[in-house]
Amino acid sequence: MTDLTLTMKYRPNQRVDMSPITCDKLAGLELADIAAIELQNGKRKLRVDELFSISGSDAWNIHIDNSFAKLDYIGHGLEGGKIRVTGDVGAYLAMEMRSGEVTVSGDAGIYAACQMKNGFLHVIGNVGDFLAGALSGNKKGLQGGTVIISGNAGDRVGDHMRRGMIMIEGNAGDYCGARMTAGTIAVMGKTGRNIGYGMRRGTLLLWQQPKVPATFGDCGTHTFSFLPMLFDAMSKFDSKFSDSSKHFNRVHRYGGDIAEMGRGEILVQVENA
Repeated sequence: MTDLTLTMKYRPNQRVDMSPITCDKLAGLELADIAAIELQNGKRKLRVDELFSISGSDAWNIHIDNSFAKLDYIGHGLEGGKIRVTGDVGAYLAMEMRSGEVTVSGDAGIYAACQMKNGFLHVIGNVGDFLAGALSGNKKGLQGGTVIISGNAGDRVGDHMRRGMIMIEGNAGDYCGARMTAGTIAVMGKTGRNIGYGMRRGTLLLWQQPKVPATFGDCGTHTFSFLPMLFDAMSKFDSKFSDSSKHFNRVHRYGGDIAEMGRGEILVQVENA
């Protein structure tokens, strides 16, 4: 069987809710049934076949082609299968995903991997604010799984993150790891202001020296035996993190946020280690 491919015919002016288009929801449906599914578009609804041309039949492997930045909720609540997107996507990408894979060859909007529970997300581009964060009023951001960003991320990466791994090849904005409870965020590029704000536990692994807040204590340089194991886990994914030349096991450690539990840590690569 060939991938179920949805190719966008035109770009509507209003945003489109793509949450009905997931592998588990479409599995077992005939193409005519898929074509008749209605997608919320502003105040009106559009049939799938009005917005997309449909080809292929394998609903466990969905390809959304010619996508653009007003397609929201792609992969929402996904429970298995693979969704591949060619083009940009909107907000809430892979929100509350439970299993499966989502890959985007383009940029993503705000709240990508929001409250994601498990699975794998790879954005081959940039993402907006609140990557792997929690919705306003919620205290559970990323709860499991792996997120890889090949470009840059906006502010508040991993806000209220509880577990899982985020790997960012580019830069991250302000408040990276804010209110983090557990998990690992690795950033190869620069980070913005107030890194680790309100952090309770977890690890921020950085390739470049950040501006460390006053509420983090300087713990000196250390050689940690767990880092090679962490890098070994990262090497299984197709990213810059799999390059063994980037690996190191000697870091400068900062502990905090002491305004909270103070059990979190910022680990910064020591040059020439």
